[in-house]
Amino acid sequence: MFNARVTMKPEAAKGEIVEIRTVARHPMERGNYPDAAGRMVPRMIIHSFRATYGGEEIFRMELGPGVSANPYIAFTTVATETGDIVLEWTDDSGFTLTRTLRLTVAG
Repeated sequence: MFNARVTMKPEAAKGEIVEIRTVARHPMERGNYPDAAGRMVPRMIIHSFRATYGGEEIFRMELGPGVSANPYIAFTTVATETGDIVLEWTDDSGFTLTRTLRLTVAG
């Protein structure tokens, strides 16, 4: 199972710093060890996270097998204009989970 919870203020004044907090529900299996039956467990982690605001990249993070299950990521951006903030998590299977948030900028 791969899902995410995101928290962000939906409105901000122009020039205000906006915090975006995420928790991705993912097992983050480091792999490369035998299970009880002796089969090797494959690695299955979220390996990258990317955020864009108005189509421009504002944050990128590469994750490794040392990151715990359900990784928490928090970052900030400056409210410049009303637009979408798109968050993307990609795991080893090639699956990309996307969440889109609308930030309304006043003033």
